[in-house]
Amino acid sequence: MREYLLTLCVTAAVTYLLTGPVRKFAIATGAMPEIRARDVHREPTPRLGGIAMFGGLCAGLLVADHLAGLSSVFELSNEPRALLSGAGLIWLIGVLDDKFEIDALIKLGGQMIAAGVMVVQGLTILWLPIPGIGTVSLTQWQGTLLTVALVVITINAVNFVDGLDGLAGGMVCIAAAAFFMYSYRIWYGYGIEAAAPATLFAAILMGMCLGFLPHNMHPARIFMGDSGSMLIGLVLAAAAISVTGQVDPDAMGIFVGGERAATQAMLPVFIPLLLPLTIIAIPMADLVLAIVRRTWKGQSPFAADRGHLHHRLLEIGHSHSRAVLIMYFWSALLSFGTVAYSVNSASMWIVLLIVALSAVGLVLLLLPRFTPRAPRWAESFVPPRYRRRVMPQPALPYEEEDVDEVAEERVPVAAGVSGVNGATAIGPRSRFHDRRKAGSAR
Repeated sequence: MREYLLTLCVTAAVTYLLTGPVRKFAIATGAMPEIRARDVHREPTPRLGGIAMFGGLCAGLLVADHLAGLSSVFELSNEPRALLSGAGLIWLIGVLDDKFEIDALIKLGGQMIAAGVMVVQGLTILWLPIPGIGTVSLTQWQGTLLTVALVVITINAVNFVDGLDGLAGGMVCIAAAAFFMYSYRIWYGYGIEAAAPATLFAAILMGMCLGFLPHNMHPARIFMGDSGSMLIGLVLAAAAISVTGQVDPDAMGIFVGGERAATQAMLPVFIPLLLPLTIIAIPMADLVLAIVRRTWKGQSPFAADRGHLHHRLLEIGHSHSRAVLIMYFWSALLSFGTVAYSVNSASMWIVLLIVALSAVGLVLLLLPRFTPRAPRWAESFVPPRYRRRVMPQPALPYEEEDVDEVAEERVPVAAGVSGVNGATAIGPRSRFHDRRKAGSAR
């Protein structure tokens, strides 16, 4: 555990220290796109934060390779090298997209190629535990297609949710923490060495997100861009594939006792199928809803809009920070709830706790609909949104028209001579001192 924590801290430190220079580099190279209609930020913000996150990934793998307890992961498995190869390719595609805005189909092809590179080097799904059937071995083509599909779906789910400051990084960090607890339990509790790579990937992923979040929280000083969102999505998918397809379910000793005991003991085996889905449940729901919404309108599934879940939270009335925290809450509830249920599925307290927290989450979600109102005697002491009526504004010493009359009296204008700010002796001065108040395009 100490070596995992050391790897996490080194990854976070390198990512944090690199983000500042990367921000200056992004500004110098012009990687600051104009504000689009779907964006929620008001000022152009540099991208390319994925460069710092990729540096943290490389530093984490390098440190782990030189630690006594984790060096065996690189000796017994080729998965870390497969992850680095796929991550390097997807990172390069993301950097090009952050700078030059490449086509969505080209990015999709690059994601499939990156997944294929990992499959060729051994990071693939070999078998699946199917409830009621048992362990089913997959052919090479079946494993390849399933691996590529899982990688592409996870990458795009994380990319879709990257719409608010700190949202994608925080949600992936929460998911990585839950996955680390699960995979570490398999490795340490069951003594299965095949779960060590997934545990290492989860620790490094947490370090990447924790090191970048201080620069990315609202108001963000830099965005991770596609180079960062696709990168952390690929690392998350790699961890899920490593546990799901590489750990032999029979090695966990699931066939024990009677039928009920065997069913409860098999839950940790089925969790690799459920945990990746619960981790990306919210981004996946956002992805599916976006595809259905855009297809229904006759648009391309890759066309950008302002209909994502985080946009809807802002429309309901939540602030930027509260919307991000609500998404954090639901992500943590699904991820850690699934892990807790896999540890002790016979405990009814876990189910009741999850139900109670879900009710709390619904109340927080609908909070703007039930805005409390202060009594009338206290309206002058609370913010305007809690008042029953709008407080009258103090009247100015004189109205705008009075200003015009005073100005005309003090500055007489000869007939036929143009005055200041467009005033003439032929007609009265315009009421609008600024053309923008009259709806001018200036």
